[in-house]
Order: sequence, then C-alpha cells, then structure tokens
Amino acid sequence: MTICGSRTVQRTANENRIRAAMDRLLRGEIPPGGRCDITTLAVESGVDRTAFYGTRPYADLRAEFERRLRTLQQAGDQPDPRDAQITRLKTEIIGLKNRVVESTSTINELTEFQTQALARLAAQHDEIIRLRAAATSASRVSRLPQRAATIGSCN
Repeated sequence: MTICGSRTVQRTANENRIRAAMDRLLRGEIPPGGRCDITTLAVESGVDRTAFYGTRPYADLRAEFERRLRTLQQAGDQPDPRDAQITRLKTEIIGLKNRVVESTSTINELTEFQTQALARLAAQHDEIIRLRAAATSASRVSRLPQRAATIGSCN
C-alpha cells in the first residue's frame, strides 16, 4: 500500500470513528465528565481537537455536528442532560421571577387598600365623636337615665 493510500485509509477510519462518536453524542450518550461538544467529540473519536477547526481535515464534520446539534435543539431536544437541566432551570427562574413580580404587585395593592381602609375608619370614628358631642350639647335632646344595677333576681 502506498503512503497516499495509507493516508486515505486512515482518514476514512477517522471519519468513521468521528461519525460514530457524533451519533452517540447526539443520541445523548454523553461520557462521564463530557458534554455534547467538539471537545468531547474529539476525545470520543480519538482525533486531535484542532483537526476540527479552520481548513483542517475534519472541519466539515465539525460543521455537520454543530448543524445537527442545532437542529435537535431547535426541535426541543437536548442531547446533553446538563444543557437540558440548564434550560429547564432558566425556564423555572423566569417563572419564579414572574411570580415575584405578581406577588409584589398584589402586596402593593393590598397595602394601598389597607391605608385607604384605615383612613376611612379614622374618618368614621371622627364623625361618630363629632355627632356624639353635638348630641350632648343640644339642649332639646334629653338623656335617659342610666339603668341602675339590678340586685337580686329579675323574676
């Protein structure tokens, strides 16, 4: 076999390993400590990571991997469980922030209602005091005597 033929065989073997690793990662078979990214793809396929960048031999496979990953993510599928957890937690945080805003709004409304209710009660109390004073000072109004304390049974 010639050197050129040997390189072609080696490149084909590398591409096959890269595609197999790509398929595993995109199915969610992430190795411990890995992610669904180029670094893990390089480690899983046994190819140097730098071979995936620029005009290097496997740049087209990196582009394919990133395109397939984006397609999965746009469809709502997260092959990387950590990325899925991050997405879920971000969504939960947005929901919790909305609840805090709603709660704050409700608290402000209730505080305003409480302030208005106390002001009304104070005004009604003042009116009652004024009316009692007016009734006491009016000469045409006679007060009935207070009842005497009852001694003994009422029968």
